[in-house]
Amino acid sequence: MVKYLRAANVKDGELDLTDVMSMNFTPGERKIFALQPGDVLVTEGSGSLASVGASAMWQGEFDGPVCFQNTLLRLRPRIDITDGRFLGWWARSAFYSGMFASLAGGANIYHLSAERVRAMRIDLPPLEEQRRIADFLDAEMGRIDRLGFLQRAALRLLNERSTVLLDLKLEQHTVRFGVVPLRRFIVAMGQGTSPQCDAVPAGDDEWGVLKVSCLRFGEFFPSENKRLPNGVIPETAHEVREGDLLITRANTPALVGATAVVPEVRRKLLLSDKIFRVCLASGIDPHYVAAVARGSRVRSMCSAVSNGASQSMVNIRFEEVKEWPIPKASLGEQRRLVSDVTESQDKTGRLRTAIERQLELLAERRQALITAAVTGQIDITTARGVDMS
Repeated sequence: MVKYLRAANVKDGELDLTDVMSMNFTPGERKIFALQPGDVLVTEGSGSLASVGASAMWQGEFDGPVCFQNTLLRLRPRIDITDGRFLGWWARSAFYSGMFASLAGGANIYHLSAERVRAMRIDLPPLEEQRRIADFLDAEMGRIDRLGFLQRAALRLLNERSTVLLDLKLEQHTVRFGVVPLRRFIVAMGQGTSPQCDAVPAGDDEWGVLKVSCLRFGEFFPSENKRLPNGVIPETAHEVREGDLLITRANTPALVGATAVVPEVRRKLLLSDKIFRVCLASGIDPHYVAAVARGSRVRSMCSAVSNGASQSMVNIRFEEVKEWPIPKASLGEQRRLVSDVTESQDKTGRLRTAIERQLELLAERRQALITAAVTGQIDITTARGVDMS
């Protein structure tokens, strides 16, 4: 049994080695498919053109033989004319610029053939210049990666702060008012249906079935839907309305149980069978329930009871949602908490947006700098700190 890498292990610029499989390779197959440090691996196929050609370099991360699957292409540098690191940067440039995507063929799955990639032309500078370019990009990308790490750390701290503040307010309500199960406030609860739909969003005047991605914690995204095909009669009883409290009953472990209240929304959007709609009694504010559902206590309950054949998609049941603990606050206290939480989230949201924009700019700079250096558009001896905008 020999470890082998497949397309799922190759991300843009890095290898994800958390899930490496093994299979039996004959000695002859090992000789053909074994990797050497410095080999550049390129994803050969994808359902999205934007993902075809992602690449990373193998640097001997595991001891012993490691092979590669036919969902990858292996580029092995000729040591007499090509610096392996330069070849790795060139492959990333070909991915960013769309060169790889332009060579891909197919309909639902796009493929890069080895013959087409082999026929690609590279403007190859002298070997010593390749090494200088690789040294420059190693240093610059390291700097960009460190900045990105700090920005993502700040983003995590912001998210943790939001959770802590919400949990603190909910705990105060629990101590002051006690809790009762959500079922005490439920008048009715149901879910939609999931007919076969087109793989595109519905137009403004077309019927669409909501996907589970339409719900995040406290947020509703009506554009996350699939168009109902012509000739399929919509079940209008499942049409969502402003003020509906929606809960995902099936999603990834991190998102199952995501809850939000539908704001003002266009007509002709239907519930799927993976989304609960909860009708509440008059003494409970649906926004308050959505706030409680974002708290750590309910999130822990969702994680504990969710079940499914695959950890990529798990389920919760009616009965489990009905047991969510809701503080017995008055309607006025409920609305006061919702107002406080919303104000805090708005402030955090503005900071989050600014950080996410910085991460986007770092990604844009990374792509522009790699392509400019590999193609000779900039003089790397004077390029440190250059504005690529």
